[in-house]
Amino acid sequence: MRQIIRASLVGLLITLTSITARADDNDDASYQDTIKVFTNAGESGSFFDKSYGYAIFPTIGKGGFGIGGAYGKGRVYAAGSYLGDTSMTQVTVGFQFGGQAYSQIIFFEDERAFREFTSGDFEFGAQATAVAITAGASASASTTGTSAGASGGKNDATTTTAGTGFHKGMAVFTVTKGGLMYEASIGGQKFSYTPR
Repeated sequence: MRQIIRASLVGLLITLTSITARADDNDDASYQDTIKVFTNAGESGSFFDKSYGYAIFPTIGKGGFGIGGAYGKGRVYAAGSYLGDTSMTQVTVGFQFGGQAYSQIIFFEDERAFREFTSGDFEFGAQATAVAITAGASASASTTGTSAGASGGKNDATTTTAGTGFHKGMAVFTVTKGGLMYEASIGGQKFSYTPR
C-alpha cells in the first residue's frame, strides 16, 4: 500500500511539472526569452561568443518523492542557426521531495562536443548535472570539475563560473523558474536529438 501511494505521488508530481514544461516549450518567443535571460545573466552571456553552439531548454519540469524524474524539450543551435530538437529525461533515486521548473542551457565548446551531444543519445553522469538556484540560495551548477551557478529569478538572474568554464567541451547553466525541491539524489540527464 505504501509503495502504491508513493508511486501515485511521484506520478502526480511528474505530471504537474511536465505540464509546466510543455506549456511554453513550443513557441519561438519562449526560446528567444530564455536566450535573452542567459545572454544578460553575466558570465553565461560570454559563452554565446566563444561556443560552437548550444542546446536550450526554456522549461524543464522536475518532481519527486523518493523516486523522481524530470523532462523538458529544447532546441539545438550552431552558428546562430536552429539545427534540431532535443529532449531531456532524468530519473533520480534517493532522498528527494517536491517539484521545480527551471531553464537550462548547455554550451558546446567546439564541433567535437556538438557532435557528441547530437549523436543521438547523450547522457551526463550523476556528477555532471546542473543544479538550479534562486536568489539568496547557495548552490552551483557543474559539469564535473568546473562550476557555474545562477542566482535570481528569470528576470534578474546572474551567473558566474570558476575555472575554464568548459569541462569535456561543455558548460551548463540553469535558472530556476519556480517551485521548491529538496534532494540528495543520484541520476543523470539523458538527451535525444532529432535534426530539423
